[in-house]
Amino acid sequence: MTADTSVPSTALLTGADRGGSNYTARHLLVLEGLEAVRKRPGMYIGSTDSRGLMHCLWEIIDNSVDEALGGFCDHIEVILHEDGSVEVRDNGRGIPVDVEPKTGLSGVEVVMTKLHAGGKFGGGSYAASGGLHGVGASVVNALSARLDVEVDRGVTHAISFRRGVPGIFTESGPDAPFDPSSGLLKGKRVPKTRTGTRIRYWADRQIFLKDAKLSLETLYARARQTAFLVPGLTLVVRDERAMEGREGPVEETFRYDGGISEFCEYLAQDKAVCDVLRLSGQGSFKETVPVLDERGHMTPTEVTRDLGVDIALRWGTGYDATVKSFVNIIATPKGGTHVAGFERAIARTVNEALRSAKLLRVAEDDVVKDDAMEGLTAVVTVRLAEPQFEGQTKEVLGTSAASRIVANVVSKELKEFLTSSKRDAKQQARAVLEKVVAAARTRIAARQHKEAQRRKTALESSSLPAKLADCRSDDVGRSELFIVEGDSALGTAKLARNSEFQALLPIRGKILNVQKSSISDMLKNAECGAIIQVIGAGSGRTFDIDQARYGKVIFLADADVDGAHIRCLLLTLFQRYMRPMVEQGRVFSAVPPLHRVELVNPKRGQSKYVYTYSDQELQETLLDLQRREVRYKDGIQRYKGLGEMDADQLAETTMDPRHRTLRRINISDLEAAERAFDLLMGNEVAPRKEFITNSAATLDRSRIDV
Repeated sequence: MTADTSVPSTALLTGADRGGSNYTARHLLVLEGLEAVRKRPGMYIGSTDSRGLMHCLWEIIDNSVDEALGGFCDHIEVILHEDGSVEVRDNGRGIPVDVEPKTGLSGVEVVMTKLHAGGKFGGGSYAASGGLHGVGASVVNALSARLDVEVDRGVTHAISFRRGVPGIFTESGPDAPFDPSSGLLKGKRVPKTRTGTRIRYWADRQIFLKDAKLSLETLYARARQTAFLVPGLTLVVRDERAMEGREGPVEETFRYDGGISEFCEYLAQDKAVCDVLRLSGQGSFKETVPVLDERGHMTPTEVTRDLGVDIALRWGTGYDATVKSFVNIIATPKGGTHVAGFERAIARTVNEALRSAKLLRVAEDDVVKDDAMEGLTAVVTVRLAEPQFEGQTKEVLGTSAASRIVANVVSKELKEFLTSSKRDAKQQARAVLEKVVAAARTRIAARQHKEAQRRKTALESSSLPAKLADCRSDDVGRSELFIVEGDSALGTAKLARNSEFQALLPIRGKILNVQKSSISDMLKNAECGAIIQVIGAGSGRTFDIDQARYGKVIFLADADVDGAHIRCLLLTLFQRYMRPMVEQGRVFSAVPPLHRVELVNPKRGQSKYVYTYSDQELQETLLDLQRREVRYKDGIQRYKGLGEMDADQLAETTMDPRHRTLRRINISDLEAAERAFDLLMGNEVAPRKEFITNSAATLDRSRIDV
């Protein structure tokens, strides 16, 4: 069973040995049967410490529990003997003892010595089970110094193994003399009504660490959990080990006829907001799997799988969410597709119910998953044949269809509860929805408080420019920073803004062209430095968008060539030193009007002024007014700059969120954008001159503002 130590390790080969001429077939080592398990135990049980030792016990217990799932077993005993061995007894059907035709071995020997052998590969023995890979019992056998099996089927059949090799021990204990041999030994006759399996094993201390030991509390928790998941099953755990401060053996019995509803109540530690809800249903899916045909060949075959869903949940007054998930009673502590479907359906269904009950205002965002699951205790179980797990330890379910089926069942069943018209259910559903809304608003308030503290810290730790006209709101998602061209426009903008959430920062003239300037020159520039300081998130590689003090940055410049140039210079600054703001769509350009047309005697409900934003739009508007015989004053006002506009006009057309138009600035192709900036704003004059020369013929001269 041990590896050939004469074969040199690759790490120890000399330079000549590593050459292709000296690497031959004699360097290859083939591990037969259970040798691979002993060579790499961590691959099968996770580790060789206490956790791996417990995993071996789970493998044996789960085989008995699978019998209970099939309805063939209702009593399981787990005994921790004083000599360090562990025994698992059940009253199931018993491991088959007849001869398996392909190997010529008894069923017990096949199960205990052959990897990937068992009754859980779709042969009809188990509709759903925790064992899937056919390696559980054989792995425990391989990692045991001694393992004894007794099966009651008409007579008592017995066989023993030493590190996976069948034979006979002449005395008790793992160190007893051993005679390798094959075949079951028949003992005394037993009544036909008495069937079952007894497995006792001594873990091999050559494999496991010296300090690895079985935890009684962990065993209790697993037995209790299994008893909850399989109603009607009795599990007895007996500890006969000598323990300091304890006299005699200790025994605990676990049986819960209430199933997962009782499990949910046991897990919940807070006061209930609603009764325990039971969400159950099933669905089917198709998958292609290799199936063993009569000739022993694996043939890809499309099969239809049924997946049953059974969930117990209740909301409590607490704040933590507790979700326990299981697949065929096997715990999946790291979740998987079934948990993902459950959580997604909870959030979606609760949001739909909140909107339907009008408990969320129109302006409020949907609640998030954490809000919907605050105070939730849930037990999520699914049952299906041959689920796809990630590894033998079965901690994560990977069957993709489980997400869809679980989500559909939860959505349908939970919606019935949340929209129920029955008096008691309606009151409980209302209490649950109000709790979720309260959780969402508390989360938002906490975030706003955090942002307020951050803003306060930023204001205290840095002297912001005196010309900044800041807003009062602490809500980053709502606040806006207008970068205004010139002091004259600033005066009008101050009167036009909503000081609750709109801040103003004036810039004087055209800022530095940062595309052809160094970082030090950029930071020395007063206008660039003020913009970076006010936004408060740093610049370049150290830019942290989560520290930005405003949700929107809006360029407010005149609607002329100079205004366009200023917008381009500002965008160059953001693209080069604060690019995440542009990537996340938080940079905008205001669209102020170019013209104002004053109507003569406007009709009731008709605005006195009509604004246009280009010469072409002005001509089309005037033609439309003439066609409709609407009179207007001949002196059409053309704004030369924002400073010429009255505050109410600037607010109505450019700054009021209810009426304004903003142009979002996006960078859909960063490389193309950088090439454009480098061409138009960079140091190289020749390529820019060539671009202007080649593009002159395509220019629409009517668009030039003269």
